[in-house]
Amino acid sequence: MKALVYDGPETLAFRDVPDPVAGRGEQLIKILSVGICGSDMHAFLGHDERRPAPLILGHEAAGIVVGGPRDGERVALNPLVTCGTCAACMSGHDNLCAARSIISMPPREGAFAQYVAMRDENLVTVPDHVRLDMAALAEPIACGWHAVRLAKHASAGVAETALVIGGGAIGLGAALSLTAQGVPEVTVLEPNEARREVLTGLGNQTALAPDKLSSCAQFDLVVDGVGYAATRATASAHARPGGVIAHIGLGEATGGLDIRRMTLQEITFFGTYTYTAQDFRETAAAIFDGRLGPLDWTEARPLADGASAFADIRAGRSAAPKIVLNPHA
Repeated sequence: MKALVYDGPETLAFRDVPDPVAGRGEQLIKILSVGICGSDMHAFLGHDERRPAPLILGHEAAGIVVGGPRDGERVALNPLVTCGTCAACMSGHDNLCAARSIISMPPREGAFAQYVAMRDENLVTVPDHVRLDMAALAEPIACGWHAVRLAKHASAGVAETALVIGGGAIGLGAALSLTAQGVPEVTVLEPNEARREVLTGLGNQTALAPDKLSSCAQFDLVVDGVGYAATRATASAHARPGGVIAHIGLGEATGGLDIRRMTLQEITFFGTYTYTAQDFRETAAAIFDGRLGPLDWTEARPLADGASAFADIRAGRSAAPKIVLNPHA
């Protein structure tokens, strides 16, 4: 099969690789849509020691089952594989499973490929009326869905206003999840002007350049979908007293939080990583029944053009919050 292989920092090659083989309890999936994630970009730049070259990246995927009793079934892939038996898994916190693994990280190759093998329990059936490029968004949006669910719980239900920092797929997914989960007023900060134009009018959100946010603006919930010191500083400055900050972004490890203000104003901060299997299923259901909108803000390209897609994302030349690749185009 053909795959887009990460061979080293800023080096991607579209070439032949061995076909995957489905094991016991697994299905072979023909991948028809796979999104480029920020973590893929980190790996591409050589910033993720968990993803050493050579490796097939990509974990935001949807496709069609090939062979077996589920042959022809359209599915979205939950790429997070957990043990199912530890205390975290048994208590519904499977995203914290110590034995968790994810496709696109050794030993599991990713979905920038024509085929992937995946466990039955990680597949969610996609209705015929839902495009597979929409279904592939279940993974990135589930990160925001999970964060919003935790943030609303931490706020004891007091959540009328929210600020989302970053208008990429993670931030946009959080914004749409906020709306779907009942937060009526959502503001998204995004420095890229072309992307702000795309964001404007999606759901009930307002898209602003970071320098247009009033210094005195306060929000019940703040979601940092970027994770740099500067965005953490923004988050800690704009969470209201008693408010909540949900930190999803993994941009850099330290700096930015105003711990004194957070302490004096009793601002709750929590980090959040991925999502539970239930969050993934709930996100997929919200996509399927239209609660997250038409999800028509992606840009589709052939997987063979994946290297140029990475270059365009890095250079800020793509206005779309998400580029999805088709390995069979």
